[in-house]
Amino acid sequence: MVGPTRTCVGCRERAPASVLLRFVLAGDGDFSRLQPDPNRRLPGRGAHLHPDPACFALAERRRAFGRALRFTGVADTGPLAEHIRSVSMPLGTTDDPAPTPDHDPAR
Repeated sequence: MVGPTRTCVGCRERAPASVLLRFVLAGDGDFSRLQPDPNRRLPGRGAHLHPDPACFALAERRRAFGRALRFTGVADTGPLAEHIRSVSMPLGTTDDPAPTPDHDPAR
């Protein structure tokens, strides 16, 4: 059985909802943020995005978040960006390229 399809707000490609990340606008008037909703349970209008930093960057550049969620103004994209970074990073990698003291390839 094929589930519902949704459109990624970044690349505009249609994909099964199960492979896209749902997010909603959370907060009130002066402070709004894009909240990731991986369990698809948060209330409110949701939009979908591939959990890929490239799609996130494209959505930001196109200013697609406001149109998809039907709001005017500026929302904090930090929580959504952090979530996408954490799920797109391969296991066992970090942002710090320096070797750890326990693992030194020169030894």
